[in-house]
Amino acid sequence: MAEPRPVLEMTGIVKEFPGVRALSGVDFRLFPGEIHALMGENGAGKSTLIKVLTGVHPLDGGTITLDGKAVRIGSPLEAQHAGISTVYQEVNLCPNLSVAENIFIGREPTRAGRIQWKRIRKEAAEMVDRLGLDIDVTAPLSSYPLAVQQLVAIVRSVGHGDSDGEGSGTKVLVLDEPTSSLDRDEVLELFRLMRRLRDEGVAILFVSHFLDQIYEICDRMTVLRNGTLVGEHMVADLDQVGLIELMIGKALDQLEGLHEHQLRSDVGETLVKAEGLGRTGGIAPFDLEIKKGEVLGLAGLLGSGRTELARLLFGADQPDSGKVTIAGKQVSMSAPNDAIGAGVAFCSENRKTEGLVPDLTVRENIILALQASRGWTRPIPAAQRDELVAKYIKALDIRPANPEARVGQLSGGNQQKVLLARWLITQPKLLILDEPTRGIDVGAKAEIQKLVVSLSEDGMSVLYIAAELEEVLRLSHTIGVLRDRKLVAQLTNGPEITTSKILETIASGEHQ
Repeated sequence: MAEPRPVLEMTGIVKEFPGVRALSGVDFRLFPGEIHALMGENGAGKSTLIKVLTGVHPLDGGTITLDGKAVRIGSPLEAQHAGISTVYQEVNLCPNLSVAENIFIGREPTRAGRIQWKRIRKEAAEMVDRLGLDIDVTAPLSSYPLAVQQLVAIVRSVGHGDSDGEGSGTKVLVLDEPTSSLDRDEVLELFRLMRRLRDEGVAILFVSHFLDQIYEICDRMTVLRNGTLVGEHMVADLDQVGLIELMIGKALDQLEGLHEHQLRSDVGETLVKAEGLGRTGGIAPFDLEIKKGEVLGLAGLLGSGRTELARLLFGADQPDSGKVTIAGKQVSMSAPNDAIGAGVAFCSENRKTEGLVPDLTVRENIILALQASRGWTRPIPAAQRDELVAKYIKALDIRPANPEARVGQLSGGNQQKVLLARWLITQPKLLILDEPTRGIDVGAKAEIQKLVVSLSEDGMSVLYIAAELEEVLRLSHTIGVLRDRKLVAQLTNGPEITTSKILETIASGEHQ
């Protein structure tokens, strides 16, 4: 039996930004009545491909064919008119309006210049009923939880262009991380709707970091890596270990890391203890201990909950369960100031948006956290400030060694060193490093890793997050493995712990 014609075909897609080729000759196809996963790690090109498809970014090369006809999509509105609708993780609707008004907003039927409200309510009710949803379309959208609001966004998307009420005007529905803030029951309801739309012939492009969900709901998957196509596979033909190998780009037997750091067994007593700490929509409740002088690494795919765990320990996000004790004393983590006061420091993975102030000088950036911990009414004396800044510029070899240079003009590696200096100057008990070596050159990466070893040997505890498994394995005494926003295993590092073992734990969701 001949394979049906794709409803969407993207061929040789190229997208470039200044200095970066984000997509390099990528092919992608989507068939009617299928749910298709787009997979890849951070920077693989998933978001860029979707934005090219939906008209957010102009195409630099290649062709897009919809229903066998070449199309040029110049804006999200043009994409909608062509039959391509997108529902993002953040619901972009008006909570103060009714469900019916949200479904029809921007395309309200009129007669003699007046909106036909009765018709809107009637047709909205028919649409939600046809999709098997129990929603009162006259109620304010704000009266429903996020999960129902996402369902309403999908109803609006698939109803766009539907003029006769007998079917969807949408050929392609893009769902970008729709389950990230949903609980299990809400996910099941979303999946029920997705299957119903698939059975009606809608082609669904599904993006999610939850591997279990991919294998539960999807028929086919396309894997990208570093802006190139790795392959297209039927979900039934590729197991989770194989998928992770494709996404990371190395086979399990080629990922055996070398332990450059001779791990010590003489770490001290427990410094930080989290018990049942969790946040709904962020990470499931977890128990975790970090000992004095210990490097505890976190391993997991993008979206597994590594950053969410770190943010809870720093008070950047508020937990809704559990408690944290530091040096035997329970600590409120209601705000970062609480964590700083308890001796916790946090270097965010987003150093440009959540860390550094690019228009301030190196000196001003380094001194920020120490000054904040003292309070702005107690300025640090100029002589002490300049002495401290000079000390850390020298210790971390920040270049140029000019405290008055603007941070935004420094290289990525030196920017990361400035951020580290900011927190080290506060002499923390626990230093949380979220992707500290991402986007920097090999030399700066090696220097930062040596610094982590040195800090650990001096008795500082470090929570270390990195996408590169070899890096986590090389530096960590203990490795916490996360999957689907759950801490699924804690491995004591040793000769038997390899990157293969970590990958197998990620893939299975439990320690073997």
